[in-house]
Amino acid sequence: MPIHTPRRTSLFQRSKTLPTNSYRRFTSPVIPTFRYDDGDTVSYDGDDSSNLPTVPNPEEKPVPVPSQSPSQRITRLWTQFSLTHCLKFICSCSFTYVMFLRSKVSRLEAENIILLTRCNSSSDNNEMEETNSRAVVFFSVIITFVLPFLLYMYLDDLSHVKNLLRRTNQKKEDVPLKKRLAYSLDVCFSVYPYAKLLALLLATVVLIVYGGLALYAVSDCGVDEALWLSWTFVADSGSHADRVGVGARIVSVAISAGGMLIFATMLGLISDAISKMVDSLRKGKSEVLESNHILILGWSDKLGSLLKQLAIANKSIGGGVVVVLAERDKEEMETDIAKFEFDLMGTSVICRSGSPLILADLKKVSVSNARAIIVLGSDENADQSDARALRVVLSLTGVKEGWKGHVVVEMCDLDNEPLVKLVGGERIETVVAHDVIGRLMIQCALQPGLAQIWEDILGFENAEFYIKKWPQLDGYCFEDVLISFPNAIPCGVKVAADGKIVLNPSDDYVLKEGDEILVIAEDDDTYAPGSLPEVRMCHFPKMQDPPKYPEKILFCGWRRDIDDMIKVLEALLAPGSELWMFNEVPDQEREKKLTDAGLNISKLVNIKLVHRQGNAVIRRHLESLPLETFDSILILAEQSLENSIVHSDSRSLATLLLIRDIQSKRLPYKDSKSSALRISGFPNCCWIRKMQQASDKSIVISEILDSRTKNLVSVSRISDYVLSNELVSMALAMVAEDKQINRVLKELFAEKGNELCIRPAEFYIYDQEEVCFYDIMRRARQRQEVIIGYRLAGMEQAVINPTDKSKLTKWSLDDVFVVISQ
Repeated sequence: MPIHTPRRTSLFQRSKTLPTNSYRRFTSPVIPTFRYDDGDTVSYDGDDSSNLPTVPNPEEKPVPVPSQSPSQRITRLWTQFSLTHCLKFICSCSFTYVMFLRSKVSRLEAENIILLTRCNSSSDNNEMEETNSRAVVFFSVIITFVLPFLLYMYLDDLSHVKNLLRRTNQKKEDVPLKKRLAYSLDVCFSVYPYAKLLALLLATVVLIVYGGLALYAVSDCGVDEALWLSWTFVADSGSHADRVGVGARIVSVAISAGGMLIFATMLGLISDAISKMVDSLRKGKSEVLESNHILILGWSDKLGSLLKQLAIANKSIGGGVVVVLAERDKEEMETDIAKFEFDLMGTSVICRSGSPLILADLKKVSVSNARAIIVLGSDENADQSDARALRVVLSLTGVKEGWKGHVVVEMCDLDNEPLVKLVGGERIETVVAHDVIGRLMIQCALQPGLAQIWEDILGFENAEFYIKKWPQLDGYCFEDVLISFPNAIPCGVKVAADGKIVLNPSDDYVLKEGDEILVIAEDDDTYAPGSLPEVRMCHFPKMQDPPKYPEKILFCGWRRDIDDMIKVLEALLAPGSELWMFNEVPDQEREKKLTDAGLNISKLVNIKLVHRQGNAVIRRHLESLPLETFDSILILAEQSLENSIVHSDSRSLATLLLIRDIQSKRLPYKDSKSSALRISGFPNCCWIRKMQQASDKSIVISEILDSRTKNLVSVSRISDYVLSNELVSMALAMVAEDKQINRVLKELFAEKGNELCIRPAEFYIYDQEEVCFYDIMRRARQRQEVIIGYRLAGMEQAVINPTDKSKLTKWSLDDVFVVISQ
C-alpha cells in the first residue's frame, strides 16, 4: 500500500484558511484560571510559581487561610485585569504590523516579477546586439585580412584597368607594380637601418589587434580581455591550451603561429645584428678611440721593421699605440704581424681594415688625434706607389678637423717629391726610399763599414739623434758644449732665429736663448749636461787628408734613380774614375733614359760611363766582364722586377753568387787577418769560404729588399754588406718620432755639406797612445770634425757614443774613428 505522507503547510499558509476568531484564539495567550472555594478565581501565567493554587491533601489537616480585606482583593483584581488587556493590545498591534508587512512583501514581489520580465526582454535584446556586433567584427577581420592578399595578387592588373579607363594605349612596357613595391621595400630596408625593426613592430601590433578582434568575435570575453589574450598568445605560444570552443581554438592557434613567426623573425634580426657587430669587430670596422698615437696608412714589406723600431722607441715610456689602416682583412694583418719574431715591448698594435683614400675610414682611426702619420708606399711600381701616396695626402688635407701631428710620406721616385710637398705643405716630410738606398750603397762602396754605422744611428736600439733645449747652456760656446754631456755627443745646433739646423758648427759659436742642441744619445731621457771635464791639450799628429785616387765601379742592374746615383758619384769620385753599367737595357735607350731624367752625360768630368749589355744571372755574360779589376761592385734591384720583391731578391742573390764564384776562380787566395776574421766558422772545403777568400780588394754591395733574405745573406757573409728596406723603415720611424731629424738625414745623405765618414786613427793619435775620448774629441775639432764613435782593431761592431768618455784608453793605429766632417 502506498504510504501517504501528510502535507506540510507553513504557519503562514494555515493562517490563511482559519477564520478570524480562530486567529484570535490562536494568537491570544491561554491563561489558566483557578477557582477558590469562596468563589474567587485566580489566573496563572506560567512564570510565577507563587500563583499556583494549592490542592488540599485529605490526609493533612487543613491550614486555616487568613482572610483578605476587600481593598486588597480589588487591587489584586485590577492588576490582573490591566495585565490581561495590555497583553491583548500588544498582540493586536503585532498582528496588524505583520499584515502590513505581508501586503508590502506581496507588492514588492509583484514589482519584482515585472522587473524580471523587463530585464529578460532587455537581456535578450543585448545578447542579440552583442551577437550581431561579434559577427560584424568577425567578418570585418576576415575581409581586412584577405583584402591585402587579393590586392597584391591582382596588383599588376590595376595598371591595365587604369589605361582602359583613360582609353590610352601604352606603347612602352612599364615596370609591374609588384616589382616597384618590392623595389621600394628593398630600398627602404637598405637605406634605413631600423626599417626592419619598425616593420616587425608594426606586424606585431597588427597581429595583436587582428587576433584580439577575432578572439572577441568567437569567444565570450570583452574587447580589452581579448586583446590581452592575443598578446599572451603572441608572446607565449603555449598559453592557448585552455581555450574552449572550436572557433576560439582556431583563432588562438593562428595567433600563436603568427607570434612564433614574428619571434623567429625577431631572433633572426637580432642574430644578424650580433653577427654584423662581431663581423665588424673581426674585420676591423669599429672606431679607434685613441689619441697621441702613431698612424700607419698602407701595408708593405717595410711594416715589420717599422713596427720594431717604433716599439723600441716607445720602450722608455712603457709602450705606445700604433694603429695600422690598410686595405686588407683585419685577421690577415694581425696574423702577419704575429709572425714577426720580435717583442713589441708594451706597444699595442691596432689593425683596422679600410682605405686611406676614404675620409670616413680616416676618421675611424682618429687621424685628427695622431701625433704622427706614416704613409707607406705600396708594393706596386714606383710611379703607381707615388701616385697613391699623393692621393692619400690629398685625403688627409680634406679632413675638416685637421691633424695635430706631422705626416711622413715614403716616396719611391725623387722626381715625385715636389708634388707631395706642394700638396701637403710644410707639415709633410718625405723619405725617398730609392734615394736613401742608392746613396747608402754609394757611401758603403766608397767607405767600407759605413753601413753598419748607419744602422746603429738610424735604429733605436743603440744611439740616435735627439734635439732638445738646455737653457743652462745659453752663453756657452760650442767647444765647451761638445764636452758638457757625459752620456751624449753634441753634433749640431738648431738656431732659434730661423729654425735652421747647423751640423758641425764652428767652435766659437755661442748658444743663444732658444737654441736647441742636436746630440747622439741612447734615449731622450738618458742624457743631461754636467760639469766641464778636464781635457789635456797635448801635441798630436796633424795629418792631411789623403788624395783621392780614381776608382773603378760596376753597376749590375738598372734602377729608376740611377741618374741620381751617377750625380753623387760624379761629386765624390776623383777624376779618371770609371763607372761600368751592366744591364739588359740597350745602349741607345740608356742614354735616352738618362737624358730624360735630367743627366747631361757630356758634362761628366770625374767619371766615365762604360756600357755593357747582358743578363746578370747568366754566367757567360758575367764572365765577359773583368770582375777582378773593380774596386766596388753594386748589385742593384732591377726596375722591371720592382713589383715583386721575391723575384728581385732572387735575381740579386743569383748575381751575387755568380760574381763571387767567378772572382774565386780568377783571383789568388789571400789569407789576411781581416779575411780570417770574416770567414771564421766555415770549413776549408766549404764553397762559401772560397767565395769569401776571393778578393780583399773588390767590395760587393748587394741590394736585398726583403729583410729576411738580407739576414740569410748576412749570415753567410758572401757579400761585404747588404742593404735592404730595413734602413728605410728605420729612417721612417726616426722621422715619425721627430720630423726635424729629416733635415739632418738629408744633409748627411747629400753629396755636399756634412757627411758621415770613417777616419783612420793616425789622424788623431800616436800609436799606443793612452788618452781619453774627450781628448780625441778636442783634437778632432782642430780638423773641424765631430767624433761620434770608434771601432777598435779586431772588433766587428763600432761603438757609437761611448759611455765612459773620461776613461783612459790605449789606442793603436789600426783603430778607426767615426766622424761628422764637412
